[in-house]
Amino acid sequence: MPMAVETIRTTCTMDCPDSCALEVTVKDGMIAQIRGSHDHPTTNGFICDKVARFDRRVYHRDRLLTPLVRNGAKGSGEFRPVSWAEALDLVGSRLAGIRARWGGEAILPYHYGGSNGLLGDGFLDNYFFARLGASRLARTLCAAPASEVATGMYGKMAGVAYEDYPAARCIIVWGANPKASNIHLMPFLRKAKKNGAFIASVDPILNFTGQEIDLHLPIYPGTDLPVALAMIRIWREEGRLDRAFLAEHASDVETLLAAAEPWTIERAAEEARIDGELIRKLAHSFAEANPALIRCGWGTERNLNGGQALAAVLAMPALLGKFGVRGGGYTLSNSGAAKLDINKLFGPLEWNTRIINMTQLGEVLNRPLDPPVKALFVYNCNPVATVPDQTEVIKGLSRDDLFTVVHEQVVTDTVPYADVVLPAVTFLEQYEIKRGYGSYIMGGVQPVIEACGEAKPNEWLFAELGRAMGFSDEPFTWDTATCMRKVAEALSLNGKPASGEPLMSGRIHRYDFDGPTPVQFRTVQPATADGKAHLAPAALGLEPYLYQRVQNGPYPLALISPSNNKMITSTLGEFNYPELFLAIHPGDAAARGISDGDPVRVFNHLGEVRCRASLSDRIRQGVAALPKGAWRKSSANGLTSTALCPAHVNVVAGGACYNDARVEVEKVS
Repeated sequence: MPMAVETIRTTCTMDCPDSCALEVTVKDGMIAQIRGSHDHPTTNGFICDKVARFDRRVYHRDRLLTPLVRNGAKGSGEFRPVSWAEALDLVGSRLAGIRARWGGEAILPYHYGGSNGLLGDGFLDNYFFARLGASRLARTLCAAPASEVATGMYGKMAGVAYEDYPAARCIIVWGANPKASNIHLMPFLRKAKKNGAFIASVDPILNFTGQEIDLHLPIYPGTDLPVALAMIRIWREEGRLDRAFLAEHASDVETLLAAAEPWTIERAAEEARIDGELIRKLAHSFAEANPALIRCGWGTERNLNGGQALAAVLAMPALLGKFGVRGGGYTLSNSGAAKLDINKLFGPLEWNTRIINMTQLGEVLNRPLDPPVKALFVYNCNPVATVPDQTEVIKGLSRDDLFTVVHEQVVTDTVPYADVVLPAVTFLEQYEIKRGYGSYIMGGVQPVIEACGEAKPNEWLFAELGRAMGFSDEPFTWDTATCMRKVAEALSLNGKPASGEPLMSGRIHRYDFDGPTPVQFRTVQPATADGKAHLAPAALGLEPYLYQRVQNGPYPLALISPSNNKMITSTLGEFNYPELFLAIHPGDAAARGISDGDPVRVFNHLGEVRCRASLSDRIRQGVAALPKGAWRKSSANGLTSTALCPAHVNVVAGGACYNDARVEVEKVS
């Protein structure tokens, strides 16, 4: 018989700004090829290697195919298969018992960006946990300071679209590596460079070639704020501020300028450990170019000064009046251009319980709380691989009195610590709606194959759990088709109602900005209460733009954990990152007698990681790097970068401070 072949359209839901449109070839019910669609403003027919190979996760030997119940010690990975009915009954009865004895706040939902879909996160899951009266989770591992700052300063105004980058004459890529985590920006950067744009990168690692950029500022981690304030001081001293624009469109200008006053080029350069002339050159290049824009990444926020630094960087286009033209302004997250009206879905949702910071999970599970956390429900994330102070997280998850449920696609580092494991679908096996936060699209998602085994989507799971616990609320009766329709009807794109038709059929829905892309302060305005840019937003706290130096103590190297081209946070770590390497500058390696490929011990007061060294002059001296999201099996001792990362948090939104890790490295036999 001839082989049945079809091509099905869908959208990638991974935690990436690009939100690509996909065409998936299916042969006899099996995924044969995944490629990018041309019907998308930025995908343009190509996708990252990670998603092109995503079928390896779908069919991986560690794929979870049936519900499991623990049958051995926590961490042993010993389970027995059960039916969904038995699993749901067990989870429902245990949660009910914990709620009856300890109160709803003893239950903690724990989730992040493993699914960026609107049905899979912040929808029926939130309704379920609100109904339980569970503790609320402050989702702080990434983007919390950025979101707070962007909201306080500009009301999450839509940013410069990638398609408009070629119009810019100066582009600063600050704290981002689009080659690893935003690849569809790269063609537009290259086109801008070809058009004559001056392009600069501010990052401890050189992520670009000399043909791609004109200037690299290899700042020391955590010193973005002094560099930004020194640039602002230069502009004030040289009379470059656009006072007319600021008078009409901004507030708190003098607060920011006063904070910049102490930061001379010399002082900022000493703090950032770079040549002061590089700061001056960057300041002049940005000030003198029109249009000019800043692509600010989330790497900027991953330290004690992260929120303050983001605010200073995002203030730059306002200070110089760079708005109002295509290719002028800034890009951070563009998710604010789409709104989901939760009240249309559920009515007023009352959920006023305590808030627990997800960054401090280890402390939360191991220190006395009132009430203690007695149940942990993990979905859309892999905390053992991603949360600071990994050793404490593992210790907490090992508690016999902690009832842990994990809803997951494959056996991650977190799964062995579960009491109940529930199999989850991948995005290629579900209906969903994906809100882009880089590209201006809303993407429809549809299954390209039947779900493997007994895997189920999140909205099905939480509806079933609601019914299992005896809740009669209408949302717990919704099936996936109803959820899709209701979410589509509650969506608005740039203030205009969304159409459900393309979303239901796996196609993309474009935005209307009275044109294909927004122009800041012309076709889109700040969504702040007064319509102005607030240059010292309340989110910065009582001492806006306060700089705090991280003390190295006996550990001379700053450790960073940047994104890489192998994983999406920790997703795909099951097959795509088999061995852990520490990137270190040849000068730092030589001082320690380390050669390329040598086994090393990376350590501080929190723990140690054993891996191999990879010498690279693309990373600046005084800094070392371990990749974000690596799994425990990739290292020689079962620990990864998060074992060395402190759990203290940023004053802005309580954001995680991964890049405040300070370490020493030594060669081992």
